[in-house]
Amino acid sequence: MLTNEAIKELVGTQAAELVQSGMTIGLGTGTTMEWMIKALGKKVNSGLEIRAVSTSMASSQLAMQYNIPLIELNDAARIQLAVDGADEIDPELRLIKGGGGALFQEKMVAAAAEEFVIIADHTKLVEQLGAYPLPVEVMIINWKQVEKQLINLLDNPLQLRMKKDGSPFITDHGNYIIDISFGAIEAPDALNEALHDIPGIIETGLFLGMAGKALIGYPDGQTEWIERTG
Repeated sequence: MLTNEAIKELVGTQAAELVQSGMTIGLGTGTTMEWMIKALGKKVNSGLEIRAVSTSMASSQLAMQYNIPLIELNDAARIQLAVDGADEIDPELRLIKGGGGALFQEKMVAAAAEEFVIIADHTKLVEQLGAYPLPVEVMIINWKQVEKQLINLLDNPLQLRMKKDGSPFITDHGNYIIDISFGAIEAPDALNEALHDIPGIIETGLFLGMAGKALIGYPDGQTEWIERTG
């Protein structure tokens, strides 16, 4: 039986096979994506010609370490493929993302891509979103006001994300993250819309109707493609 890390390596390496020479791709963020970036780096060093748009400073640093050419999102005329991980995946391929704090850039790159693919281990599959806390990226200058409005809107625990040293976590774009605990999200689309109506909320970790398919890895070494219907 494979360890969780070995499963991540399996799907990350397999997903790298989707990338063809000449592509501009979106590189997601997280431990599973690290394996894909490493696998792509080996291909690049063997002659694969690609360009990549990164979703975080961490992924950019790893890509540069493996000589993967990077461009800015504004300079990408096309992004044929974006690949990323997820914290939760429901049967309709709706996602919660942002556990690593890169949800804003991840969503921008995913929205710009012609195809958005998720790679994950089987533990990320859920029947209903919400057991994983929902990250919401907020502006620092009014996060307290956003917090008040969230308390008025929702009857759910929420907290400002903190670092181990006790200081607030700051995203690559200079914002805070508020994590909201739901247990179960009954109406993801309605919730996403309501959150976006609050001034100061930059983005939510709900990725709805974006992923076309997901590559899922299992402890027995098998992988499975799940495709969104409709």
